[in-house]
Amino acid sequence: MGPLAALPTPPGVYTPQHDTDLIARVMEKEHLDTGSAVLDLCTGSGALAVRAAARGARVTAVDVSWRALATAWCNGLLSGRRITVRHGDLVSAVPGRTYDLVVSNPPYVPAPAPRPPSRGSARAWDAGPDGRAFVDRICDSTAGVLNPGGALLLVHSALCGTAPTLDRLAASGLDATVVDRATVPFGPVLRERRTWLHSRGMLRDRHEDEEELVVVRAVRR
Repeated sequence: MGPLAALPTPPGVYTPQHDTDLIARVMEKEHLDTGSAVLDLCTGSGALAVRAAARGARVTAVDVSWRALATAWCNGLLSGRRITVRHGDLVSAVPGRTYDLVVSNPPYVPAPAPRPPSRGSARAWDAGPDGRAFVDRICDSTAGVLNPGGALLLVHSALCGTAPTLDRLAASGLDATVVDRATVPFGPVLRERRTWLHSRGMLRDRHEDEEELVVVRAVRR
């Protein structure tokens, strides 16, 4: 398949970026075949869903945005891959279902607003003052949708804390480790928020211009 960023992505849907490429690279190491069931939470453009489907997996893509789901479905069609789309809030969209692999590139950017936005482009990245509005919920709920031996792949910025992610996953019964990292330049949103991030202790220097991305892999015991 071609570069993830080449997937058509309309305004209001998250365009694949460094974080998408990083988790996609890790996903390539997972064993997937025609018997594998994959769940893509916060699918956005469907980039990860399409990649998994290209390896023969049966993929369900979930998002709270109807526009994102339409984009994911269309990108699957354009790539010659069939994916199932479900509208809803994280795992509540797939009640009673279990999966061999769950992947997620959720909103994780710390934002001054007390709650994530319910509409607009920022809905794809803003995740509350600590950036963990969705990460924590994914950590707490994923064990319930994993088959025995199944795994979660979750990517987010180290700005919202790596240790809390590992701790929450362990508390939910998953064995979690950081399996990949990358340091990338700040995008326009983080550049605009540098002073605010520094005031909250998330940056050591108000002139920092890079963030670390981490991919956490967690396996159901």
